[in-house]
Amino acid sequence: MRDSIITVTRPLDTDSQPYKLFQKSKRLGVWNPSDIDFTQDVKDWKKMTEDEKEFILILLSQFQGGEEAVTSDLLPLIMAVADDGRIEEELFLTAFLFEEAKHTEFFSLFLNEINHNKDLSIYHSKSFRKVIYKILPEHMNKLKFDKSNKALAEASTVYNMFAEGVIAETGFFIITKFIQKNGLLPGLMKGINFIKTDESRHIGYGTYLLQRLILEDPSIFDVVKNKMKELSPFALKILNERRYQSSSSLISPFELKNIIKFMNRRIDSRLEVLERAKSNI
Repeated sequence: MRDSIITVTRPLDTDSQPYKLFQKSKRLGVWNPSDIDFTQDVKDWKKMTEDEKEFILILLSQFQGGEEAVTSDLLPLIMAVADDGRIEEELFLTAFLFEEAKHTEFFSLFLNEINHNKDLSIYHSKSFRKVIYKILPEHMNKLKFDKSNKALAEASTVYNMFAEGVIAETGFFIITKFIQKNGLLPGLMKGINFIKTDESRHIGYGTYLLQRLILEDPSIFDVVKNKMKELSPFALKILNERRYQSSSSLISPFELKNIIKFMNRRIDSRLEVLERAKSNI
């Protein structure tokens, strides 16, 4: 039973960040994975070496696994926000969930087009499984019974700041460099560009949520900082466990150095934004 209907008692806050993100989702998030043409991708795939194929499959296994996981694990956050009466955030999170579902569909469609229907979980390393199979669902499902600011902050840090903001962004950086360097797989690249735009809004919401929580309780910053410190070692472990040794010729030492630099910058930049929120209190 509910006490009232929020938008009957007051108008939507059209100046709020979640509402603005919702407007962007309606404009930019309506792309359809089924409309993407993979004709050239199929031709490219047939011409690629076995090392190149494995390189892409390692990345796709993590994109596919990660996108399905974040689709499934987002529901407790939506419920927590809805229970708190934050209708503008709830509106955006419905679009957020819709977009994650499309990302899951997109990678599945690509794999179908190149006729790859084997189990890709063999590429899910120990550290990747630790984060995506265990840490992520544990923190998100905790919100079903603990909706405290601390629990929300830890869940958003794992989901938005780390899974999306570090692991996924690093993966997109790697695959984009490979595709652009080799002039391959235009359909895959088109979908990834759409996904990157969607994910920027998702990370933007996570930043907003954590800033809000820090403004309500400055001690939350330390909660976020400690959680990122706990998670950060997994980023390099996942990178090292991606079995690039089998495709060593595809990533030079210089490129690997730049990948690590990019990844570390993602970690630092997330905390820098939140540090500024704390400083403004």
